[in-house]
Order: sequence, then structure tokens, then C-alpha cells
Amino acid sequence: MADCPLRDQPYSVDTPIMDVLLNPAAKSALDGEAPTVLQIIPAPYMSAQAPSISSVLTARSMFRMAHLPDSSLAALDRRLAAIPVTAADKAARCARYDTAPVDLVVPKGAPRLLLFQKITGFRDGPSVDAGSAAIRDLAARHGWALVVSDKGGAMTAANLRKFDAVIWNNISGDVLTVAQRNAFRRYVEGGGGFVGFHGSGGDPTYAWSWYPDTLIGARFKGHAMNPQFRDVRVVVDDPKSAILSGLPAAWTMSDEWYSFEHSPRPAGAHVLLTLDEATYTPPISDELRMGDHPIAWTRCVGAGRAFYSAIGHRPQTYAEPHHVRLLENAILWAAGAGATRCEAGKEIPRATPGR
Repeated sequence: MADCPLRDQPYSVDTPIMDVLLNPAAKSALDGEAPTVLQIIPAPYMSAQAPSISSVLTARSMFRMAHLPDSSLAALDRRLAAIPVTAADKAARCARYDTAPVDLVVPKGAPRLLLFQKITGFRDGPSVDAGSAAIRDLAARHGWALVVSDKGGAMTAANLRKFDAVIWNNISGDVLTVAQRNAFRRYVEGGGGFVGFHGSGGDPTYAWSWYPDTLIGARFKGHAMNPQFRDVRVVVDDPKSAILSGLPAAWTMSDEWYSFEHSPRPAGAHVLLTLDEATYTPPISDELRMGDHPIAWTRCVGAGRAFYSAIGHRPQTYAEPHHVRLLENAILWAAGAGATRCEAGKEIPRATPGR
């Protein structure tokens, strides 16, 4: 596969752990420098075959999680760099991608939506299934034209031009080849719509920086544990936004709440919802505290409309009326039916005089 991402990358502490596990010499180097580091993630989650969280973790990220010294990380980097990347390594790295062309047939209805569900990283089956069921139900109730695919081969220019928006359902892991990435990026920047929720912005590492830094606009930092799910007050940040139509000024719900390395607001995101950190039960840790804590927002990427919400780990959230209303309104906006549109990276009223 000529355009497989990371196919030829030398071994290093930034290599996905999955690829380290697939090479005995690389695995031996990791065990030699950090014999306990793999134990911080339960073994069932650390498979060398996709989908697995091992594809979105690196030695660097795991050393940080385990609070191991930088000196050990540097020693491991030297040992990994000395390991040649063989033809077998390249084939194993590329096995989690697919390139077979997929011709998508769109049924009658509007808007035209592609629900994308290919996952190579962490796959939480209950949340993925509940998210898929919620989108299918919305489509059935409103007469939307919905196509569902879990194939990266669906991401071609010919297919994407058939759709008003593409919905990423809890996508984790690097799922697109270079050619598929380019097709999707051109689609968005050229005026397409994107909707992503929860796991679609929750990977600890990314091989494609455009996705978290430009399309999503923020990088995942972590979420609370013990307990993982907490009651938190969700607050409307922009009551004038049509995406928030029908929602109260605030409500309390239970979910797995993401914190991000930085707020997307300074980079131009239109923040829709924030979390009231004072209402975390029990309190949020200082490490995860953001102060300004956006949890749902929109971005203009060229002429493209992008929406992201971090809500959605618990399957129950996809039946929660406020969350369902948020997704419905956001999908319509991303599909071009909203009161605003995007031009040159700016959100402007759709009824701008003279346009």
C-alpha cells in the first residue's frame, strides 16, 4: 500500500504501540527499558490487532501516563532507532487500512449524510452502537438520506461530493490512507460538512495533525476516573445560536467528560456549550481543570462547516432529549441548512445581503 501512513517511519518513541508490539525486537526494547509500562493499560485493550487502543498510544504518551523518567525514554528511543523497518513491518502497519473502492448509493431524501464508522483505535461498542442507532432514528424520522460505511475506501472525491455532511461516530485511530485523507480534507475545505462526537476527538495521539488541530481544534488531554462517569452541569454559551434552539440555558447530565490541552476558543471556534467545573461530583482534579471548559463547538475550515461535541460515551446519552436535540440541530447546520455558513474560515449569516 503505497500511501499507508507511517509505513516507512523509523521506529521511535513516537511509533504507535501497536506497531511496537508487532515487531519482536521493538517489543523487547520496550520491555527492557520499561518492563511495567504496558501494565498501566489492561491487557485486553492492548491487542496488536485493530481495533485497539494500542494504535493511539506511543511510548512517549505511555511514559507520561506512568510518570517514567525522560532518561529512560531517551534510552528507549535510541534502541528503537537501531531496529530496521522490514517489508513485513510495513505490511503489518498497513493492514489496518483499506483501499478497495466503495461506490456509495445515496437514497432519496435531504440532507444527504454519510455516517462513517471505521475504527482502528479504542472502540467502545455500546457507545458506537447507541450513536449509530440515534443517527439512524433521526434520519428515519426526518426523511434524511443516510448512508452508513465503515470503510476508508468510501472516502473518495466521487463519493464525498454526493453528501452534504459526513458524521464521524466515535472514530478512534488513524483510519484513512494519505489519498483518503486528502479527499476528505478537500471535501471539508471546499464547503462540505463534518459532525464528530465524543471518541472522534478523544485520542491521546494522532498521526494526522490536521484532524485534531484544524478540523476539531483541540487535543484531548484526559478524563476523570474513579468514578469515570460524573454528574456535571452543561451550560449554554451562546443562547442565540440556532444549533442550541430548543435547549434550556443549562442542564445536568452524567457522562465521561473530556478535558483538552487548550480551549478551541482562542483559535476561532464558536463555542456552544461549556462545563461548569464547580459542579463536578466529585470535584475535578487540577490536572484536568480548564477554567473555560468548552464541550461542544463549531469551526469554519475554509468553506467547510465543522461541529464537534465531546458528549457521548454512555449509551444513555443518545436517548437523552437535550443531547439528541443538539445532534439534530448540529447535523442540519453542518449539512448547510443552518442560519450561518462558512467562507474563508469565517462564520457569516447565510442571508448576507448581495450573496
